[in-house]
Amino acid sequence: MSHRYKTIKVKPANWKKRVTIAVALAGLALVAWATLARAFAPTANTTREHFDAIIVLGASADADGNPTPEELARVTEGVHEYERGVASHLIFTGGPERNQFVEAEVMARTASAQGIPPAAILVEPRAKDTIQNACYSARIMQARGFKTAEVVSTAYHLPRAGLIFNRLPIEWRTHAAPPLQAESSGSLSTALLETLKTIRYLTYANWAEHCNP
Repeated sequence: MSHRYKTIKVKPANWKKRVTIAVALAGLALVAWATLARAFAPTANTTREHFDAIIVLGASADADGNPTPEELARVTEGVHEYERGVASHLIFTGGPERNQFVEAEVMARTASAQGIPPAAILVEPRAKDTIQNACYSARIMQARGFKTAEVVSTAYHLPRAGLIFNRLPIEWRTHAAPPLQAESSGSLSTALLETLKTIRYLTYANWAEHCNP
């Protein structure tokens, strides 16, 4: 009795499709990781209400060297916290990023114009990113014997800032600066960019750019 077998041809795997799917899944996993990290990011490591310093994280000045609305909002909130007696000193941190103007110097001038005395203002003019903002500010604190700080920035920035400050040997809490104008249509792109920056921090910057204060 003879048996006939039908030959079935197996098509080769579509490796390009599989690579595309794998990359897409990896991207989704990274976004999910960053989203969860931001959702559960620490906002403080202390319950204290008063601090040695208020650290105001930098934002770019405009092309004329004036504070942008975001930068002005951060400075104004830092000034309000100072006036409330939260801390006796303000540390403005940020170097030149998108133009030649040093963020910390622009913010310091703005705070001075709002009535903050020069003796209460400290300037950190070199930081290029949030890791350096935190590290270099902590160095200023150590040089002056400061051990505690309130960190002021825009709300979307604070989760990543919390992840970074949580690695420093200081007591801290974050405090959001409310916007001075209505949220623009660019808020979605801002949120996406901040998520991408969080991914970069989680996968690379937290060890490659780690800074010891």
